[in-house]
Amino acid sequence: MLKTIAKIGNSQGLIFDATLRELTGLKAGDEVNVTVHEGGAIVITPMQPVMAAADAGAAAKDLIKRNAALFKRLA
Repeated sequence: MLKTIAKIGNSQGLIFDATLRELTGLKAGDEVNVTVHEGGAIVITPMQPVMAAADAGAAAKDLIKRNAALFKRLA
């Protein structure tokens, strides 16, 4: 897919049109990791949480509960 760098305010950038958004699944507000490789190749990788926030909170509480004695010794 051929894209052109566009002027956006005082910056320059790529426009993610509907087709590109459909192909990548990206939407406004999504985080991406941008990597620049030797020779100037740019790779944009979507950053998606591995675990939902609610599940992460529950897992953390369970971890603390199971290791309470250890955490007390370390404190």
